[in-house]
Amino acid sequence: MRNIGFSARREHGRGRGVAAIVGAGLVLALAACGQADDGDTAAGDGGTSGEGEAVTIRFAWWGNEDRAAITNEAVALFETANPNITVETEYVDFNAYFDRLATTVAAGDAPDVITMGGAYPREYGDRGALLDLAEVAEYLDTSTLDAGALSNGFFSDTQYGVPTGANTYGVVINPAIFEAAGVDLPDQDSWTWDDFAEIAAEISANTPDGTYGAADPTSAEVLDLYLNHQSGHGLYLADGSLNATPELVADWFTYSSGLMESGATPPATITSELTTQTSPEQSLLGQGLAAMSFGWSNNLGAFREASGQDLILIRVPGDTGPNGSAMWQQASQLYTINAGTEHPEAAAQLVDFLVNSTDAADLIGTDRGVPSNETIRAYLSEQGLEPTTQVEFDFLSQVSEFIDGDFVIGPTGSTESAGILTRLNQEVLFGQTSPEDAGVAFVTEVTTAIS
Repeated sequence: MRNIGFSARREHGRGRGVAAIVGAGLVLALAACGQADDGDTAAGDGGTSGEGEAVTIRFAWWGNEDRAAITNEAVALFETANPNITVETEYVDFNAYFDRLATTVAAGDAPDVITMGGAYPREYGDRGALLDLAEVAEYLDTSTLDAGALSNGFFSDTQYGVPTGANTYGVVINPAIFEAAGVDLPDQDSWTWDDFAEIAAEISANTPDGTYGAADPTSAEVLDLYLNHQSGHGLYLADGSLNATPELVADWFTYSSGLMESGATPPATITSELTTQTSPEQSLLGQGLAAMSFGWSNNLGAFREASGQDLILIRVPGDTGPNGSAMWQQASQLYTINAGTEHPEAAAQLVDFLVNSTDAADLIGTDRGVPSNETIRAYLSEQGLEPTTQVEFDFLSQVSEFIDGDFVIGPTGSTESAGILTRLNQEVLFGQTSPEDAGVAFVTEVTTAIS
């Protein structure tokens, strides 16, 4: 191994445009999805192949020196098990990674195994830069992965990527505030959006001024969930078109402004201020001033630390409605293979080792997300996890039981929808525009962005 630095559901089809929105801000997390309970089988040791022509492949990712150290240790184990394969590892920080990748792809000098995130897999896959993993299925087993996480790498009828790990979006709850307000915790198997509003208002009424039932929930992820509850589809359809209509988006703005007017969420001035204060310590949840807030499962630890409370995760409102679950698994990162690699089998063997080996999981742990395979999650749990990490593991396992494998990556330009939504929501909350006009504006502006 040489470290050379990264210069050298069915047709129901929920629209997961949020993949593009979240991509640039993905929390960096784990690889581990196993096909065996231990490291003694071919699956456990990454598909050992000690024979064959000596080859050299390159493996690129983003991250810091700590990630590099554990990844290089895992790669060294892979090379020991596969003495005919040498792996040159390359990494830079996240901000520089995709610029470097674009340069190497354009020059025909891309790494063999490429780490991807957000909407980038679709961008590169659709232009022929990534390998169809069906071509190396003999060397890379994806059958053990949660369908919801695996679907992050499936588009244009092709599996281009394998998740390093996953997280999901839910409601983070502060039980202490519920108890202080004398309000029962929500029943996640039956609660609705109306229940969310009523519970939040009741908590605000029964707690001191400055404490709220919920933080304003408006975000691209929550709008996706809400639209799916209302229409059976999220922000985008499988063909990349916008599913949101002015009427549906206006419904959301009516809902969010109604939360504020009832006192369930803070006044517009506070919500507006919080949009520029994005750290967990600055959030209402992190300050112990909100009983509920939507968020990513892998941020639970940061919110727990900031608040000093044993926060929990529950499913989103309306998730048992007539349109079924609106939740999804979001791949933390994806491993993909360069379509132009001269050694596709060796590249696939490396990916298989990274996601299917307990030996790799021992080293990488949760650095690249919660494992996308129940067997590896169970294996790591048996080794002992921090309490917060165990809560995340349990929640991912619970979610994986009822969500499907549909996942629509947002089209090019969809990353702008988050900013558009935030701005229009503030205009509605301040009374500067009506929910109806904001709905029309959102659809118009996002349509322009993705066209």
